[in-house]
Amino acid sequence: MCTAATYKTKDFYFGRTLDYDFSYGEEIAITPRNYCFTFRNMGRMRQHYAMVGIAHIEGDYPLYYDAINEKGLGMAGLNFVGNAKYKEIMQRKDNIATFEFIPWILGQCATVQEAKVLLNRINLTKIPFNSQLPVAQLHWIIADKEEAITVESVESGLKVYHNPVGILTNNPPFDYQMCQLNNYKALSVKEPENQFSAKLDLPGYGRGMGTIGLPGGLDSESRFVRAAFVKMNSISGDSELESISQFFHILGSVDQQRGCCEISDGKYEITIYTSCCNADKGIYYYITYGNRQITAVDMHREDLDGNELKRFALIKEEKIQWQN
Repeated sequence: MCTAATYKTKDFYFGRTLDYDFSYGEEIAITPRNYCFTFRNMGRMRQHYAMVGIAHIEGDYPLYYDAINEKGLGMAGLNFVGNAKYKEIMQRKDNIATFEFIPWILGQCATVQEAKVLLNRINLTKIPFNSQLPVAQLHWIIADKEEAITVESVESGLKVYHNPVGILTNNPPFDYQMCQLNNYKALSVKEPENQFSAKLDLPGYGRGMGTIGLPGGLDSESRFVRAAFVKMNSISGDSELESISQFFHILGSVDQQRGCCEISDGKYEITIYTSCCNADKGIYYYITYGNRQITAVDMHREDLDGNELKRFALIKEEKIQWQN
């Protein structure tokens, strides 16, 4: 499925993997400040913060998978199948369809704290975009340079969790995922001491033995633990190149290779793309399964006071730099 992460050096970085068995034809989409969002139950938003992210664009409407806005706030939706529950329209609530959730938050909020205020009034509805695009079962991470939260709409209502690790995967619910980290408190970046028995001499046979027990599966719980461990222990310089390189290495720890996760006969889930956004500078970096060279789109190189989407097709073919 998918993994999202945050990272902070001199700047704040936000990104995710999209792991699936097929593509919806996603593109990089820059939504300028005067593009008019029409919401099913909340009228029109004619002016808002500009944003850049990856979206499936349907009839000139960006159905964002993930995005950052010009103020440095990031948001991504990840599959939450079986646990996501959406409601009917409710009185005295801001009734927002799930496909409207990212632009509703990023269009109006500069920080997580501002997003929390809107979340107090939100009811996520079960309204589909159209008959061909049913309601996706998702939960979301919202983050800025100060904090991250996870938002889940479940049977009992809308849950907002403080996310101290800045990581999100899929099922089970986020509070359970965080609880499971207790099972891995013994993991360490240092070489382990012999706690087995003082009567035995147990010399290590290689480096990295402090990480024995770190889960290596492609299931969402294993990816959550692995990404959290790698991110929380990550060290890099604070230059742009060092920061984005380290971010892609963090998410590379949960990369999915074709052939390892079979969905049905002959169909496999892969990491379709991995993103890394410099939320402070408004730059969207990405790689795809077939193109490992980092590609960048800078939202500030476009007219952010316009009213039309700016679209960029993902570069999916490998570009090799020859040295001879």
